[in-house]
Amino acid sequence: MPHSTTSTEDPLALENQVCYALAVAARNVIGLYRPILDPLGLTHPQYLVMLALWEQSPRSLRGLASALSLEPATLSPLLRRLEAAGHLRRERNAADERMLDITLTETGQALRAAAETIPPRVAAALDMSVAELEELREVLHRVISASARSSSVGSTSSSSASVSEPAVR
Repeated sequence: MPHSTTSTEDPLALENQVCYALAVAARNVIGLYRPILDPLGLTHPQYLVMLALWEQSPRSLRGLASALSLEPATLSPLLRRLEAAGHLRRERNAADERMLDITLTETGQALRAAAETIPPRVAAALDMSVAELEELREVLHRVISASARSSSVGSTSSSSASVSEPAVR
């Protein structure tokens, strides 16, 4: 027999799930970047790599992976493609050959000027004010920090949430 409750009463209603809202928002926002990044020859993950390198170059592979919250093995194919496009160089560190340094090339540095138009174009596509986007970013950083803390602690108690708690919105 189907369960009939309004979505505000149902803690398992799809629209009440934070994970659903985050997944759809991430997919849609990343989709906004595609037509903006295509003329630059970048995918969204490659754009994130370039953002991190525009902040600091050179960076070690491990440092870059940490800044992007990725595993070095996940990052390596992105770096190979960006190197093939002439945007960066991967070189062994002279002081420690086990370390791989990632350095922007002149072409990679020059790409920054074109990329400076990206954030305002995405904001315009979202039709949100700068203040709204800054507030959203701060909330998302809190979510990232809290989820990272929770995952590092592990699931010590799977039944810690009370059944009578309202649905998370």
